[in-house]
Amino acid sequence: MKRNIVLATVAAAALIGGGTVAAYAGSGDDGASPRQSDVRVADDRDDAPKDDTDDREDAQNDRDDARDDREEAAAQARGADVTAAEAIAAALERTPGTAVSAELDDDGSRVWEVTVVKADGTEHDVRVSAGDGKVLSDRRDDDDDDDGRRDLAALKGSTVDAREAAEAAAAKGTVVEIDLDDDGPAVWKAETTKGEWNVDLKSGAVTAHHDDAGQDDDRNDRDDD
Repeated sequence: MKRNIVLATVAAAALIGGGTVAAYAGSGDDGASPRQSDVRVADDRDDAPKDDTDDREDAQNDRDDARDDREEAAAQARGADVTAAEAIAAALERTPGTAVSAELDDDGSRVWEVTVVKADGTEHDVRVSAGDGKVLSDRRDDDDDDDGRRDLAALKGSTVDAREAAEAAAAKGTVVEIDLDDDGPAVWKAETTKGEWNVDLKSGAVTAHHDDAGQDDDRNDRDDD
């Protein structure tokens, strides 16, 4: 009985302190020689260097991805004489409604693709030349009017439209894409030659865009700690 108590006490101490503890338990009064038991407890601190290395690698990968995105955006912007805001204005002149996105094609065609939503929720894809601002085509998108209605609902009460958001984001770099991001609180999301930015729907304030997945990973790391 005494031996069991000693072993339990030593094991508990090992759990608190970590490492390896040699426990000697006597047999009491029967004269038997003592036995040695090695109680080994994994120390969480041993994992800290590996965790730090993983965090550094993840951070470096994020920086590399961001650099690649900026380089791609810069390549898109080359030769585009018409800005995102100007392309949106041209599209709305041809097709009145609410612009919910504008993207500069990355296939070298030098064309802006502007999505305009009508009051009834129908979407129109308007292509605008990035060279002279002329409207090249206007095609109704019959795939799903629900997307257009959701965009209009998300923009209800907003005071900053897509053109104004593109102009605001241009202060952070040449805009190659602007669209409505309604995954969380709705904002305008702009991709520029100097990174990605959020533009507030009411104030027009421009703030750095943070990837949701990255934020979830950070929250999970903090929860694990």
